[in-house]
Amino acid sequence: MPDNSASRHDWPTARQFIHQPTDSPLTQRHDASRLILFNKPYGVLSQFTPEGRWRGLKDFIAIPGVYVAGRLDADSEGLLLLANDGKLQAHIADPRFKMEKIYWVQVEGTPGEAALQALREGVALNDGPTRPARARLMDAPAALWQREPPVRVRQSIPTAWIELGIREGRNRQVRRMTAAVGFPTLRLVRAAIGNWSLDGLAPGSWRDHAIDQFKPSSTTR
Repeated sequence: MPDNSASRHDWPTARQFIHQPTDSPLTQRHDASRLILFNKPYGVLSQFTPEGRWRGLKDFIAIPGVYVAGRLDADSEGLLLLANDGKLQAHIADPRFKMEKIYWVQVEGTPGEAALQALREGVALNDGPTRPARARLMDAPAALWQREPPVRVRQSIPTAWIELGIREGRNRQVRRMTAAVGFPTLRLVRAAIGNWSLDGLAPGSWRDHAIDQFKPSSTTR
């Protein structure tokens, strides 16, 4: 059976997503680090400037002085963090701090326990083996929004959802991991980074946090 235990906190669930704007007038303190939680839609780059067919963040976030803390591919969706504090930005993005990122991954086919265990133990990629991860099958997130454009699926092949928690961030790592165990990724949604999650954020909306006197930890967890 899949490992359903949670050492840091319970796995995030597909709670109701509020489909209305959540950005509000800002009351930022001058001595506070600022963190923006953005639900990045499909087709949007992790940068303010658009390129080719991909849109940029400037279509959604008109805030000066904030920068992306950890990227998310244009063809992936979900939680993207932006910060105005370089130390906070590095703490979120740098794999040395081992901040867990949780993904909801729709794959082609139905992974068995052997495939899930391989993901947990680490799989061999062309740039080296991955670190141990948390992986389990999950029900399709009931409250998850419809993607635009819709995911193309083959009617003759079933699909399944995996909940995957990793503490590193290589280029297109999740997609390469599921492919390595024989189950190509069809849709990829980042649900959480550390203690920050998508809860209450509709696609294309964001909310603002003030973090008083951010001090990065001198040790990793």
